[in-house]
Amino acid sequence: MKRLINIIVAMLFCCMVVAQPSSWAKKAVKSLFTIKTFDANGALLGSGNGFFIGENGEAVSNCTPFIGAAKAIVIDAGGKQYDVDRIVGANEIYDVAQFHVNIKRSLPLSVATTADVESVVFILPYAQKIARPIESKVTKIEKVGADYSYYTITLNALDNGAVSEKGNGSVLNGAGSKKENGLAAVNAVGSPVLNAAGEVVGMLQAAMDGERQYAVSVKMATDFKPSPLAINDPTLRQIKIKKALPDDVEEALVALYLGTSNLDSLAVNTLIDDFITKFPTSIDGYAYRADRAFRALDFKAADDDLLAAIKMGEKKEYAHYNYAKMMFDKLVYLPEKPFDAWTLDKAKAEIDQAIAIADEPGFGKLNAQILFAQKKYDESAKVYQSLVDRGDALAENYYGMARCKAMLKDTTACLAMLDSAVATFSRPYLKEAGFYILERGKMLMDMGKYRLAVNDLNDYEQLMITHVNDNFYYLRSQAEVSGRLFKQALDDLDKALSLSPGNTLYLSEKASLQLRVGLTDDAMATAKECIKVNPDLSDGYLFLGVAQCVKGMKDEGLKNLEKAKTMGEAQAQAFIEKYSK
Repeated sequence: MKRLINIIVAMLFCCMVVAQPSSWAKKAVKSLFTIKTFDANGALLGSGNGFFIGENGEAVSNCTPFIGAAKAIVIDAGGKQYDVDRIVGANEIYDVAQFHVNIKRSLPLSVATTADVESVVFILPYAQKIARPIESKVTKIEKVGADYSYYTITLNALDNGAVSEKGNGSVLNGAGSKKENGLAAVNAVGSPVLNAAGEVVGMLQAAMDGERQYAVSVKMATDFKPSPLAINDPTLRQIKIKKALPDDVEEALVALYLGTSNLDSLAVNTLIDDFITKFPTSIDGYAYRADRAFRALDFKAADDDLLAAIKMGEKKEYAHYNYAKMMFDKLVYLPEKPFDAWTLDKAKAEIDQAIAIADEPGFGKLNAQILFAQKKYDESAKVYQSLVDRGDALAENYYGMARCKAMLKDTTACLAMLDSAVATFSRPYLKEAGFYILERGKMLMDMGKYRLAVNDLNDYEQLMITHVNDNFYYLRSQAEVSGRLFKQALDDLDKALSLSPGNTLYLSEKASLQLRVGLTDDAMATAKECIKVNPDLSDGYLFLGVAQCVKGMKDEGLKNLEKAKTMGEAQAQAFIEKYSK
């Protein structure tokens, strides 16, 4: 009997639907919509309810329909359909999301701070005809984090948050149609929960049982802000709809950088376009888009964006610099790709304009590089010197001067500049010093200072041991041979061969050096290995023949020298004449 009474009481409670509060219900229903989401193939993925919280399309709903979605639409109370164009934030645990709807103007609900226990609240399900707020009561409030409330409200609910109400034989369901049996199920998850003043306090959650319903503070959804790290958010990563950019341009630049590194090409293009639309006076968006066009060899599109940056951008000095830099890179590194609009003279004019606005050190470096490319080596060296004089005594500026002096055939000044470049570092050297040490070693070789060159190459090896290759050991062996460090040279040729087995150049050099230092038997073995690797190469026969003649095996030696001669070896005849006597 007691069970029957409880059921009757519950049924009566479920029928408690107040008359529409005339002060806000008719207006509030215009803020509601139903949402439908679709996967990448256009198939329907899910649906839910939501409402506007701003006049410019700002909206919230439950998060579940968005998981895996590539497209979403909303249908308002008037039956009109609009696209969801970007996601602002989402919380999968509490099933809330904020997003933007592509609509000219939306009618938002007012947001209240909170509700109290025992206060009357109203659930307002989506409807296209008549607003039917359903009265309920807050029976419990729990804290979610530091700022949000989680409400338990007394309401009879079906599975998945379907709120039932019994009327006079004609009641509203989720689509606004009538049910003949007088009982309708309204899927209300994501619907607003409002206080008596018509202010939204919460968003309805999926019910766990038939006697209680739950709502999370709407502020959890309204407080979402576009994040520069949205690409790393585990919930947002599951949503394929594009993400809203932060309002702060610096934060948006972080999002742009992360997006270009992690998104597919189409998504990156969309992201860059959105950035330019939102921040039309920032040159960075144009620079990103120009760079992508440049990589695709679409120089005309890149040119258009770089000119747009100069026209629209606030930091025009950097816009001119970017234009000059891209022209320089194309002309120096992709000279075979024609684009007549870009010339070194034009690049020079652009960097001059940048410097006229703000004389940044980076601008001066590019200016020197352009002058060098124009073969104006003396002018380029003077620009590098001016950078050093103003306090930018960097290795790269000394190296720039060294290159200019090398082109002017001033090897002494070139070596002095390389010394200065290396001197900007101190022992123990950092890896950044390696490049300049290697370049100085090469210059010392060119100047005939072989043992000094070997010292630099030894330092380079110790510093860059994980990066040295067979070419390096061959190079050092050449310096060692010229410096009469024969044992070290043979060791380096062996190291080169260990990294590049069967390399006939290294085998030939090794056989030649072994002959030079009197290791005749070793030279014969090395020459035979060279012949085995490539019997069509004359070097092996030449060194084998010489070694055999030195060893006293003239018949065999002369035969190999004759073979080398027939294969086009120019040195063979001199050895034939020498050992035929």
